[in-house]
Amino acid sequence: MSRLSSAMLSSILAAVLLSGCQDGSPGTGSSETHTTTASPTSSASSPAASATPSSSGAYKPADAKGKAQNVPVPVMPELAKENSKAGLEAFIRYWFQELSYAYETGNSTKSLELSSSACALCQHLAESIEANYAEERWLTGGTIRTPVIEVAWDPVVSTQQGKLQVIQQEIRYFEETGSESREFTAATNDAAAFFAEYRQGAWLITDVGIIR
Repeated sequence: MSRLSSAMLSSILAAVLLSGCQDGSPGTGSSETHTTTASPTSSASSPAASATPSSSGAYKPADAKGKAQNVPVPVMPELAKENSKAGLEAFIRYWFQELSYAYETGNSTKSLELSSSACALCQHLAESIEANYAEERWLTGGTIRTPVIEVAWDPVVSTQQGKLQVIQQEIRYFEETGSESREFTAATNDAAAFFAEYRQGAWLITDVGIIR
């Protein structure tokens, strides 16, 4: 893949990774699904993060009647803690699982812990998700999959980079009364670029954005 500089990725950030979280502004309302797909081969051989229930009881996704219940909490695999190409692939997959969990629950604490304060999009997504859950509001849909991840590993640099396929379900926005508060955001299927650094024995996302 072509190597993207931090300056180039900063310009990418103008197009928010997940269009449903733009400071609470209305979405497109379109039912069209984007079909931009990342080109790398699948890294399905990398272990996926496991998940545990957030509380006792069966998992129930959010619907027009209320919030999701007993959402499984992603668990970071041991591989995602390694300073290696496979370790970074596992970490990126886990980070997006945490972001997906935030969409289902409104809790973006963990995804922020794994993100640098310099990652503008990381901060924006967390703030927007929290805003859409404020005052008893909630979302339906919005769950994320990353079937394709490719790391452009370079052992002589501190910042690693790569790209991945990000698929997100349609999102609908609800008020406490159960009425929809804005137009829905269509499902997306995009290629995204990311940057990450290994600091003090752990990976940290430093930048992420859609490839246009």
